[in-house]
Amino acid sequence: MKTLNCTLLAACTFFCMSAQAAPALVDTSDNRVETPLKVPFKYLGTIRPRAASEIKASNWTVGCEGLDRDFDDFTKFRDYLEPLGIKTIRLQAGWAKTEKVKGQLDFTWLDEIIDYAVGHGLNVLLETGYGNPAYGEGGGGMLLGAAFPSSPEAWAAWDHWVDELSRRYKGKVRDWAMWNEPDVGIRYMPDGTRKNLTKDERKKPEEIAAQNVRTARIIKRNIPDARIGALSLAQNNAEFLENCLKAMGEDVNLFTWVIYHGYIWNPDLSYAEVEKQKTVVQKYNPNCRMRQGENGCPSGWVASSALAKYPWSEYSQAKWDMRRMLGDLGHDVESSVFTMMGGGENKSLTRRAKDKTVIDLKLAYYAVQNVASVFDCTLKRRPKGLTISTNDQTIAMYEYRKPGKDGASVYVFWDHGDLSTYHAKNNRLCPTDSFETRPAVFTLRRPLKEPVWVDLMTGKVYEFPRKNILKFADNDWYIYKMVPVYDSPCLLTERSVVLGEGR
Repeated sequence: MKTLNCTLLAACTFFCMSAQAAPALVDTSDNRVETPLKVPFKYLGTIRPRAASEIKASNWTVGCEGLDRDFDDFTKFRDYLEPLGIKTIRLQAGWAKTEKVKGQLDFTWLDEIIDYAVGHGLNVLLETGYGNPAYGEGGGGMLLGAAFPSSPEAWAAWDHWVDELSRRYKGKVRDWAMWNEPDVGIRYMPDGTRKNLTKDERKKPEEIAAQNVRTARIIKRNIPDARIGALSLAQNNAEFLENCLKAMGEDVNLFTWVIYHGYIWNPDLSYAEVEKQKTVVQKYNPNCRMRQGENGCPSGWVASSALAKYPWSEYSQAKWDMRRMLGDLGHDVESSVFTMMGGGENKSLTRRAKDKTVIDLKLAYYAVQNVASVFDCTLKRRPKGLTISTNDQTIAMYEYRKPGKDGASVYVFWDHGDLSTYHAKNNRLCPTDSFETRPAVFTLRRPLKEPVWVDLMTGKVYEFPRKNILKFADNDWYIYKMVPVYDSPCLLTERSVVLGEGR
């Protein structure tokens, strides 16, 4: 089986992106990803990757977190952002890195990142946090789970930093987010250990709301049209969310989004609670939208962090990431992929050396690239009155349409398992390493003119046989039989959607 270390092949096949060649590690060949999947249809070609510069807008954000704590080096992986095809990057603004000495703000490190992003047509979602040990215990900590600032001196310094931050990046950064995962139940300590927080040590909804409002008011004062994401909660929990929004009072109107993370073994299990959260958000701010701000899957065993202690692989990581992206899109939730580089506890799309240089692109990089290349702002979801149906309750299914009265349909689907059997300990229903498909039967109201079946993991496109399409005699419905389905997203669509005209 082909691995992803395709440096020599990629060097011969890279293509022009924004007047510059793709980095050598990026393989753009038709066979850039190979898996054990067997498809009994005629192979037609492979989705052409589209750089971010070729895409006007889409639903996706990719994480570039941890740079504020020097977990990674932006210059070592930035060239892999544009070929990925995602337009927005998530950054953490790093008060502690910017103000290492009391009263002395140095934004040089952040200037370099934001100027690069803006210069390459990338939108920035800038997250405000964490605390600053330069102010002692009253300044809070600079790691996940750290306390908020508590002393009057530290709060004044926080306000000054946010004020200078928002003044400095006005015109460059419109999208902002609040302190990361204030509700998390652990605290990372400076010595590398983790502390489980007691109930009294955890931040209360009222504290989180007050900190969010305080910060958002400063940003809005300097950037009136700023779009701000509230909360950045670790939980996917409607009750906790409501307590936070209720505590904000009228200031809930400062926010454009409510951000949550909500890691779970099977991403399809997220959406019952997401729909409850939508109802809560509409109750307090009808103009506010839901945004998934951080989710990703490990590509191997990890001892701690979200989704830990499970034998993940590059295969299951890629399946998980795509299902999370497309499940979010199917529920009208903006979606983030965690993360580009190695500081993300093995959840990254790339693999790095000790000097933080990218040495490999994981299979998930290409899978996410395929999703980004197809699912851009030109596709509109059909939320009701779907023109596709199946009796199989284990299949997730969403329908999209290209612009125009006769715009091509795009049907995306995968096997999410029997969700009623989920149990976090003994039946997690995680995506697997299996590539065995099973035949499904779909009924379509709107037949495809040049039907193709697409495996989004590899990007490979196959002709869907006419002999597998039957028309009902007494109505306009068509049966598409023997459609391969497995636990990774696939498409039924028009050939032109994924291969362009004439290929």
